[in-house]
Amino acid sequence: MAKPAKPGGPISRGDIQAKLEEIKGEVDETTSSAKPYALAAGVAVVVGVVTIAYLLGRRRGRKKTTIVEVKRV
Repeated sequence: MAKPAKPGGPISRGDIQAKLEEIKGEVDETTSSAKPYALAAGVAVVVGVVTIAYLLGRRRGRKKTTIVEVKRV
């Protein structure tokens, strides 16, 4: 790892690279800790959409169903 730049001194390429690697490490930690929550939320949304589509389709099917009455004379 590069030595940190002195205050007021020039910033080297190594300083920038070290800082970016530090930031990347923090982002990776945050991402790995948030994945289970995002996956659970995604599954819940998919289940909700499928359930709503099923219920609306069922309702529409009931509206269009023809009722036939048979009467004996």
